[in-house]
Amino acid sequence: MNIHEYQAKSILESFGVKVPKGGVAFTSEEAQEIAHDLKGPPWVVKAQVHAGGRGKGGGVKFAQSRNEVHLLADRILGMTLVTPQTGPEGRLVKKVYVEEGCFIEKEFYLSLLVDRASARMTFLVSTQGSVEIEEVAKTHPEKIIKVIVDPVSGFQPFYGRKLASSLGLTGDQVKEFVKLAKSIYDAFVTLDASLIEINPLVLTKAGNIVPLDAKISFDDNALYRHQNIENMRDLDEEDLVERQAALHGLSYIKLDGNIGCMVNGAGLAMATMDIIKLYGGDPANFLDVGGGAPREYVTEAFKIILSDSRVKGVLVNIFGGIMRCDVIADGIVAAVKEVKLKVPLVVRLEGTNKDIGKDIFAKSGLSIISIDDFSDAVHCIVKEVREEA
Repeated sequence: MNIHEYQAKSILESFGVKVPKGGVAFTSEEAQEIAHDLKGPPWVVKAQVHAGGRGKGGGVKFAQSRNEVHLLADRILGMTLVTPQTGPEGRLVKKVYVEEGCFIEKEFYLSLLVDRASARMTFLVSTQGSVEIEEVAKTHPEKIIKVIVDPVSGFQPFYGRKLASSLGLTGDQVKEFVKLAKSIYDAFVTLDASLIEINPLVLTKAGNIVPLDAKISFDDNALYRHQNIENMRDLDEEDLVERQAALHGLSYIKLDGNIGCMVNGAGLAMATMDIIKLYGGDPANFLDVGGGAPREYVTEAFKIILSDSRVKGVLVNIFGGIMRCDVIADGIVAAVKEVKLKVPLVVRLEGTNKDIGKDIFAKSGLSIISIDDFSDAVHCIVKEVREEA
């Protein structure tokens, strides 16, 4: 789960991080009122959407007067903000964050995440602040410094000193940075975060370390422990179909291809998408029905896949263990009848009640291509979709 910048800064502040003063506004009048309580100029007016690169899309503006805060907020509110992370459809801006500005000496990048390679919490820093870290990794990988935290000892001051040194900080700046890093670590562990990112983290001309932006992502599986975090969820920023899938206990992520995928188990889903790509196809989604979804959820999953107009064919790949193949077959038949399927459907069933499931397809009278071999099933759906095109 992601949250907005203003929410992330509020959380960091509660863990002792010094953040610029600001407030969230839903109207330009509210934005101007907030500016009256803040020091300036300058003031900064920021679109609040779940996407990076807001400045490039015109979603971050600097104001030299409180009247200009009103004017800029009026322009940003209601705009469709398009950034590299929103996609071409963009995001509608419904609120802005008005914040005290500062005078910047240097800009840095700082994040804490779980590194898959080491299976450890890891700090990343770079002197290339205000630049997307993926771009830095591509063009200047040597400028990204990584520090892995030992899970037994937890955060220790020497981690922070090493990071600060790599950024060229000295004296009291090092002490301030170590305190900041410790606070971020405490927030990460306490709240079951999966990512805390500050970009840019700046050194002001006054010599202070200030987070100008903040992003926090949380582990969805741990939200039951943090109702206060769950309450920060902004449903307007989440994909409507993905929310619908979650209500039925389904893991669904929309992708850019044209072959719909319904699979049980995340590993099998990833393998299915990989082999689709290997055979020259392009998956339209990741949809995992899990280990024990009832027939109704399977039907719903099928309808969710077909709600994407770009889907030109569907592949169902089920390994029946806890999830029985006959339950999948019943759900698919019900869905196909309900939506009046007009695109090719290839189903590969293996495992518990496989033969019963195949028999259900045979007796349905529907145009369902049943194939036993995984590779053959993928090859078939890719071929069918190409012929449809």
